Amino acid sequence: MSNTKRSDLHQVTSDLTIDETLLLHSMDWEPVDIVVGASVAAIPTMGFSGSGWAGATDQSSQAFGSAVSSAVARIRDDCARAGGAGVVGVGVDFQVYRHTVQAVLVGTAVRPAGLSHRGQPFVSDLSVRDFILLHNAGWMPLGLAFGASFVQVPYRSIGTVFKQMAANTEMTNLTEAMYQAREQGMERLQSAAIGMGASGVVAVQYSDRPLPFASHVIGFTAWGTAVRLSGDGHRYIKPRVVVSVDDPTTLFDLQGALGTRG
Repeated sequence: MSNTKRSDLHQVTSDLTIDETLLLHSMDWEPVDIVVGASVAAIPTMGFSGSGWAGATDQSSQAFGSAVSSAVARIRDDCARAGGAGVVGVGVDFQVYRHTVQAVLVGTAVRPAGLSHRGQPFVSDLSVRDFILLHNAGWMPLGLAFGASFVQVPYRSIGTVFKQMAANTEMTNLTEAMYQAREQGMERLQSAAIGMGASGVVAVQYSDRPLPFASHVIGFTAWGTAVRLSGDGHRYIKPRVVVSVDDPTTLFDLQGALGTRG
């Protein structure tokens, strides 16, 4: 009979795949637990006003930033309580409604095998494979960087409306709003990364489109993992050739090859 006490056993709950778990163990790290951070922030009544006013709706952008910041802080706290050194594979889900912004982050807390981490954990949406590549190359993730901007599209003049009805012409008001939203959103993403002391942001994802409930507003959101060099600097990794052995099977059509198919 085993002398191991039930209280000594550590039950791991993870959303990592088997491959990712084994890869993590290959660098003497281990998954700890699934962690979550969520927040809902209110948008002021005039946040997405349909009036003739045009330009950035700063109140909406601030509400988005508040929701995301709170969600990141909570998933980090959840990771710290679980004894994790950081969170990998974070799934980012945010929804913008007429009066609220909802942010939900879910990932797996990880740490060096058998060691409880002390200090502030990192939060990252990197896959385990990308996390290991960065780690082996001498880089470390710092946290999730976000940037968002919501720009109200200026109305077209009567002359522009008639001109666009008679020919295929660019809707410059929409184009300008998209550029303004993207520029402001990326500036906020970069500022967030600089605030963490990062030297760059990797695996950036973004979304830009009119809001479904307010087509006169262009929303741009971007997020990625802020990183910086650790230790003595960048280490070059020699590439390895990997051949997959689980490719889909293709059946050879003998009759078709011989031309005997009926």
